[in-house]
Amino acid sequence: MGIFRSKGVVYKPVDEVDLSATSDEVYLRANVKAPRIAGLLAKLSAWLLESRIIGTILQYFLKRENLIHKLVSFADLEEPPLYVPIHPSQDTGEQFTCIESDLSPSGQVQEALECLPSSLENISHDAKPSFRRWTILDYSKAYRSGVLTPTMVAERFIAAVDKYANPPCSMSFFINYDPKDILQQATESTNRHKRGEPISVLDGVPIAIKDEIDCKPYPTTGGTKWLHKLRSCTDDACCVKCLRLCGALLVGKTNMHELGSGTSGINPHYGATRNPYDISRVAGGSSSGSAAVVCAGLCPVSLGVDGGGSVRMPAALCGVVGFKPTFGRVPHSGVLPLNWTVGMVGILAGTVEDALITYAAITGQLPSEMTMPTKPKVTLPVLKPNNVTNNIKLAKYGEWFNDCSDDIKLCCSEALDKLQEHYGWETVEVTIPEIEVMRLAHYLTIGSECSAALDCDLQKLNMEELACDTRVALSIYGSFNGKEYIKAQRIRNRQVQFHKKIFSKADLIVTPTTGVTAYTIKDDSLKTGELDYINGAALVRFQIAGNFLGLPAVTVPVGYDKAGLPIGLQFIGKPWSEATLLHVAFAVQALCISDYRKPQVFHDMLN
Repeated sequence: MGIFRSKGVVYKPVDEVDLSATSDEVYLRANVKAPRIAGLLAKLSAWLLESRIIGTILQYFLKRENLIHKLVSFADLEEPPLYVPIHPSQDTGEQFTCIESDLSPSGQVQEALECLPSSLENISHDAKPSFRRWTILDYSKAYRSGVLTPTMVAERFIAAVDKYANPPCSMSFFINYDPKDILQQATESTNRHKRGEPISVLDGVPIAIKDEIDCKPYPTTGGTKWLHKLRSCTDDACCVKCLRLCGALLVGKTNMHELGSGTSGINPHYGATRNPYDISRVAGGSSSGSAAVVCAGLCPVSLGVDGGGSVRMPAALCGVVGFKPTFGRVPHSGVLPLNWTVGMVGILAGTVEDALITYAAITGQLPSEMTMPTKPKVTLPVLKPNNVTNNIKLAKYGEWFNDCSDDIKLCCSEALDKLQEHYGWETVEVTIPEIEVMRLAHYLTIGSECSAALDCDLQKLNMEELACDTRVALSIYGSFNGKEYIKAQRIRNRQVQFHKKIFSKADLIVTPTTGVTAYTIKDDSLKTGELDYINGAALVRFQIAGNFLGLPAVTVPVGYDKAGLPIGLQFIGKPWSEATLLHVAFAVQALCISDYRKPQVFHDMLN
């Protein structure tokens, strides 16, 4: 289609781009030109895009009109490609507890406990929260005192899942959970506690696993009705092994957007995961079930996979903590290979303290796992109310930061003001160029990798087994070619260099987590799924650097919009700066926890 070829952008060399606050670089807002697709329109769109001739034409014009051709495919730039965002070990500049590299998962959890306040009262009562979630330490204390046993908690959990799976809530938290297996694990944990021999503070604590991560005895469906038939789950993923070695009560596989291909968490096969703050609204995706179960109080922690904000986005929409470590920090073995260079196992938790404990567990050393040569030792921050550092510099790109709803902009700006007032943290105004270019290059990358990973399976598959929105997404993914993929990796290299320069001026980058809060689930999407690229672009607007560049990031709840829906504030860190991120997240939580609100759907597991 050479006669329709768009003229590509010519990018200046990195060293000639001004990153200061007074830069003349233009902030380009997302230029999404695609209708919301659901119901009959989704079925028709899938059929048209899958047709050989019409589909090719439609794919070409969709890519052209949404500026993929101009900004990525036909762009002219000098940087070579960077295919995998592996970062060398480096000194993050902060002094934190360093864990010996040969510690077991339970040994690392014990180290994490040393970083927490000496009593729970120091965390919660000083702030006098009107609502507080039960934590890992709450479960452990209840077990140690004999007030509760893991078996009692397991029975309550099973009853709660059954209750919320049915009307009027129909929450669709889980794709698969096995009461018999849960009770067996709980019995073993109860016996250990009775003998006074719990493996760790996680022993008997319920933790849910996204159905993109292998966890016996469950199949790994990836949110489909067919993938587990072609790929058997024969062992736990590395991160799940770590949790199991700590005695965690693994309670099942959470719902997700099919193949991680969307941001709503609406899955026609297993139901739309609903937001516990308002069950008429989305939980976000693709780790929708993992966010919702933590929000609703069924688990203090869950695991997700973050390939394009898929942990942080639903965490923000559901008002919980979402934490994505540096690329390569958590071994990826046993995770569906849907996005090799952008996906990372992440943590969703009710509190920063629980995120820290879980992070320590899943980064523990397993004898069977090879360690990445460039990976530095794990470091943990001391999370104590009177130990907050006062020399944090936060980079803020004003035009990007403000590209969100008015409620989010106001809430996040007020949170930044609080941080400056209470801790003396400095905000450094900067320019981060080509944000929209990075979003499109990431979309091309994650789409190409997903398409390549599934290519052989899809050739054998009756496409009717996929939801219509997934079929549309896969058709677009399959339209990307090798030259476009390489061009996207050249843009990745360019952005890595920009961010290195930004981090020479500041410790972290601060943004809202999402551009909008949770939007309404429409009935026409329940059977076909939906593609809402306008809301989708707003949800991922601030997420991409964490995935495309392999950087660690965390979101912390900081308030609510006028409808009472949660708002998150995000911090993006230098490679391997997880300790700094958790330290900052804890400080933010301490300022905001007194205003946290109870969700409409919430189950009190300990009372």
